Amino acid sequence: QVQLVESGGGLVQAGGSLRLSCAASGRTFSTYAMGWFRQAPGKEREFVARISKNGSRTYYTDSVKGRFTISRDNAKNTVDLQMNSLKPEDTAVYFCAADPTFHGSPDERTYPYWGQGTQVTVSS
Repeated sequence: QVQLVESGGGLVQAGGSLRLSCAASGRTFSTYAMGWFRQAPGKEREFVARISKNGSRTYYTDSVKGRFTISRDNAKNTVDLQMNSLKPEDTAVYFCAADPTFHGSPDERTYPYWGQGTQVTVSS
């Protein structure tokens, strides 16, 4: 089992940047692919980015490609999401999640472990 805690959310103006971090407990972090999801008010939670267990592969939803970068440090048990050129439509609660498959998935149902979320608000 793994416990996840996100940090780094906040309020930023459009065009600005934020870096989210997710810290995982336990010594099995490297056995999980990691994903970031987000949920905007009144909308369903959606996939944002994921990274394979060893960090060799990354995947992004189309709306964040070229703006967001996911990375992980298996020695520190952390996964980060660098968000640049933020837009008001990026406003959401952002969640990190752990998936035991190698590459992870854009389907949230494959992720058994979730953090509590961190709020990101982008003002226009």
